[in-house]
Amino acid sequence: MSLYDEGHTIAGWTGVGIAAVGGSGVGLAVCTASVPAVVVGLAIVAVSVLVTWLLHLSGWGKPPGVRPRDQWGMRVRDTRAREGHAGCVSCRLAGRGRTAANAAPMPVAQGEVRAESIPLSPIE
Repeated sequence: MSLYDEGHTIAGWTGVGIAAVGGSGVGLAVCTASVPAVVVGLAIVAVSVLVTWLLHLSGWGKPPGVRPRDQWGMRVRDTRAREGHAGCVSCRLAGRGRTAANAAPMPVAQGEVRAESIPLSPIE
């Protein structure tokens, strides 16, 4: 099992759902040759980006990388979202100034293995 828990968030799934509706609308509009419907579909896709971003900033999206197992649930809110996530473009766009250089590393629980110490292949 992977130590990474990418994409299992309320923000991620909500954004994908809205984008799927918008993308389907664009596809249907192209099939019917309706330019106004294409514009509406693309506007829905743009709304999905904004909704995902806002949900991420409010704590329903999680940072990339390794998290403790108790934070893997989709309904677990990220309490560190206010400060911003290290290396996160969304947080930087919102002015949340955490960068990879000044971010505090996550504490390692006793018995927990950091992903950096696990080889990716038998060669490593």
